[in-house]
Amino acid sequence: MTDKNRMMLGGAVLLLVLGIAAFFLFRGNGGSKQLFREVRTERGFISSSVSTTGVVEPRNRLKIQSSISGRIEEIKVEEGQAVRKGQILALLSSSERAALLDAARLQGDRELSYWKTVYRETAVIAPIDGQLIVRSVEPGQTVTTSDSLFVLSDRLIVKAYVDETDIGRVKVGQRAVIGLDAYPEIRMKGVVEHIHFESRLQNNVNIYYVDVVPETIPDVFRSGMSANIDIIVSEKEHALLLPVGAVQTRQGRTVVLMRNSTSKEGVSYSAVKTGMQDDTNVEILEGLRESDVVLVQDTAFALPENSGGTNPFMPRRNRQAK
Repeated sequence: MTDKNRMMLGGAVLLLVLGIAAFFLFRGNGGSKQLFREVRTERGFISSSVSTTGVVEPRNRLKIQSSISGRIEEIKVEEGQAVRKGQILALLSSSERAALLDAARLQGDRELSYWKTVYRETAVIAPIDGQLIVRSVEPGQTVTTSDSLFVLSDRLIVKAYVDETDIGRVKVGQRAVIGLDAYPEIRMKGVVEHIHFESRLQNNVNIYYVDVVPETIPDVFRSGMSANIDIIVSEKEHALLLPVGAVQTRQGRTVVLMRNSTSKEGVSYSAVKTGMQDDTNVEILEGLRESDVVLVQDTAFALPENSGGTNPFMPRRNRQAK
């Protein structure tokens, strides 16, 4: 072994010995050494919400069918276009008119023009104001009275799927925030318009449909898009807040850890009453005041506990008796 290798090996052994010595120096004979960081209560905004998923759907989905069987002569609208009540969507010839025009076409343009003037097309009219979301036909296509020509939507909404355990917290008129899976950068405000009375079984869970109406509808909104919805149940300004990790449950009580000079360990648990909670903070209703200091165990630096509280490498008497 070269001198360089001997020096490297000796350095590694020295570091290992120093590490073990430091471990037991901090560990001592009195148990583990716990480190804490301090957090202060502060005033801020907090809200409680019901988070769920849903789908973009028309509030009123209206299928438009023809009153007669015949042939589509002209389409006057495009899919996605906004239409008004009474607007002509398409023109079609009845089966008799289509047969007559075909016969007149063989006799020349003059005969064809005459019968087109005498025997007019039948118009397909929009019955409501809305948006054309489906166009199922093309010019020249033959249709019957049972065929769906167009589908109109008066307004696109979001149908949220709320678990029965949360439905009691949802009320008509509550605000909501809507996001789209296809466009995660888009967030829209909305309001709960209607809570359906009948439940549905979905993945062996009872859910209720909740209609959420967006305040504004972006151009990218499409029927059938998946959405995530946060329904705001309650919110409060200037609430007394602590990080979620600072609040614990011990022996059925909600407590926080605080410094206590009269305690042997220098810390003690103090009971608190909590209110709303979100992903980050919890509201403190009783037990603390603004700017009170609470301790949170810093798990990144907590040393493991030793059940015996002594150095296992040190000789101990009466090992068999113990």
